Amino acid sequence: MQKKLHIKKGDTVMVISGESKGQKGRVLEIDRKKERAIVEGVNMVHKHTKPNAKAPQGGIIKKEAPIHISNLMLIDPASGKPTRIGRRLNDKNKLVRYSKKSGEEIK
Repeated sequence: MQKKLHIKKGDTVMVISGESKGQKGRVLEIDRKKERAIVEGVNMVHKHTKPNAKAPQGGIIKKEAPIHISNLMLIDPASGKPTRIGRRLNDKNKLVRYSKKSGEEIK
């Protein structure tokens, strides 16, 4: 069984350590097995490509590389600052994520 992660696809996150520290972006993809995420505009790498249908000339393409989720922190929708995540039952008896900083529910 795979671990439940504190971030989901579509969340806005901030990088808290590593080369891209301080950068913000939206989560595009998550690999739960490797505990890594691809974040829009963060951890960019150069990929050398051969000529193909997509790139007839080939060349060097910049793309996002996966980053470990322990280096990411969710941005609180209320304050716009990084926050830790908790889980609790809401009034409809459904488990929801909430911001530990503001106590507000995260959709």
